[in-house]
Amino acid sequence: MISEIVPKHLAEEAEAARAWFAQDQSSEFKITGIVDPVDSPDEGKPCELQLILCGSQNGQDVCLREHFQVTPSASGFDIKHIVDNAIALGSPAPLLDPPPGVRETWLDNVRSQYAFVVLVFYRGLW
Repeated sequence: MISEIVPKHLAEEAEAARAWFAQDQSSEFKITGIVDPVDSPDEGKPCELQLILCGSQNGQDVCLREHFQVTPSASGFDIKHIVDNAIALGSPAPLLDPPPGVRETWLDNVRSQYAFVVLVFYRGLW
């Protein structure tokens, strides 16, 4: 289940993971969803979060599903990026359709550059 709203009890952990990922990727991302959020993390114990992060990467708008282990520490949180080895690198599987509005101005920008634009939709991927 994907929820567009991060539960309040996971807000700090999710924001810490988002900020860490954005810094690691040298890009700005925002949280647009969370996958199967845990009911309540155990106090002081690590928890795993799967976040839907949308932003700009290499000049393109992307939405990614990223998996993190977030552990409370004296300085806030320690973040570990969990890479799913079952998904081949470069595979479109981790890419997600963006929520409404993420590519709001993209088509207008591209149309001004070309005589026509072809949009291809394949099995829900863009």
